[in-house]
Amino acid sequence: MKIVIFALIAAAVLALLVLVHRWLWIRLVRDTTVPGGLPRRVGTVLLIALPLLSVAALTTGRGGAPFRLQQAVAWPGFLWLAVLLYLSLTMLVAEPIRALLLRRLAQRPSSGEARGSAPDPAPGSPAGLDEAAAESPAPGPQGRTAAAGPAAGDAVPAAGSAPGRQGRIATAGPAAGDAVPAAGSTPDPQGRTAAAGPAAGDPQTRRRFVARAIGGVAAAVAVGTVANGAYGVLRGPSVRRVRVPLAKLPRAAHGFRIAVVSDVHLGPILGRAHTQRIVDTVNRTQPDLIAIVGDLVDGDVHDLGPAAEPLRRLAARHGSYFVTGNHEYFSGARQWVDHVRELGLTPLENARRALPHFDLAGVNDIAGESEGEGPDFRAALGDRDRTRAAVLLAHQPVVIHDAVRHGVDLQLSGHTHGGQLWPGNYLAELANPTVAGLERYGDTQLYVSRGAGAWGPPVRVGAPSDITVVELASYQA
Repeated sequence: MKIVIFALIAAAVLALLVLVHRWLWIRLVRDTTVPGGLPRRVGTVLLIALPLLSVAALTTGRGGAPFRLQQAVAWPGFLWLAVLLYLSLTMLVAEPIRALLLRRLAQRPSSGEARGSAPDPAPGSPAGLDEAAAESPAPGPQGRTAAAGPAAGDAVPAAGSAPGRQGRIATAGPAAGDAVPAAGSTPDPQGRTAAAGPAAGDPQTRRRFVARAIGGVAAAVAVGTVANGAYGVLRGPSVRRVRVPLAKLPRAAHGFRIAVVSDVHLGPILGRAHTQRIVDTVNRTQPDLIAIVGDLVDGDVHDLGPAAEPLRRLAARHGSYFVTGNHEYFSGARQWVDHVRELGLTPLENARRALPHFDLAGVNDIAGESEGEGPDFRAALGDRDRTRAAVLLAHQPVVIHDAVRHGVDLQLSGHTHGGQLWPGNYLAELANPTVAGLERYGDTQLYVSRGAGAWGPPVRVGAPSDITVVELASYQA
């Protein structure tokens, strides 16, 4: 049943992608280019190739493709997904503007119509007399008007031309400099020929101008937004500081600092350099304890072991701890639990450690239930002394209600990325009790980090990455 539901969702998403790309092709390629031209061919190829790269970026990792291939398709494929989001949103906003501009332009006459609307001068008017005088040759000595030869600029009779009834020579073709009527052109009432092609101000040209202007602005907005969001991820997370009072915390633990790191997502895009930035940032805060609350990786140890190596240099007085996230189970949770232990971190698999002034517990992610390794709150918290404060590490905020039932004082989570790409925060709110920040549920407080990395597109908009230093405070201090 789950496979059928997944297949239906995948089919719906694929159909939506096809429809969106078809619409963007119409607005950004067909409406802005001339049929058969190189720009149209290039635009069409891009709007076929880029979504295929996006699908490849989403599927090669899960499909076990070589890591080099994953890296090759990840950058263009995932970045296009981010550009696609903001390009589509901008074009949707621009649709009514486009309709309004086309309506306004349709009410204005074209330049050709404006020129054609001016009446010819009347025969008796001064302008008409001047025009007649200019067209009439000067009389000769006998009053005749026959010229001795063709005037400069007159058409020379072509071979085989025949004289007319008045002795004038009718040329076989148009005179030099005269406009040549296009095939299918129609003479107007004054005998002038209207060109068959569109004038510079015809409706088609106007529509193309509006489409190019709107498409250019939309592309600039989308690319600028994605570039700024990517820069925010690649430069590394910032540090947030949050003070959390705990009723059961003794005075001796007042000011205890926990560096919370979540959702690093090492993979085809974010690698060793990103890990090093995180380690340097964490160590500069001089925490008492480091908590990595899941989704450290997107891949197996063979490919990403070197990228995780800088974690070995994490330094904290009470050590570094790790709990699994849902992406660890996509990547092989057991191998990563063993590997982070080799790097000097302490995995908390439904387990608890009694620190000098409070209990630190950790539970597996709920994605582990499919492998029989889901969260077990009874094993982690069932037999503890409830007079001591308890801090729980759990990747997903949705387990907060289990934490409340087991008397946890503070739960530290990640998973949501704060929405990562606006307006994704509104979707994240539908699935999580808290998307980012600190909130209280009964006697339990929940803090959700926005994460130190990014999944999919290495881009964040409206949800900057962070490492949070949670400072515990005692009411007795």
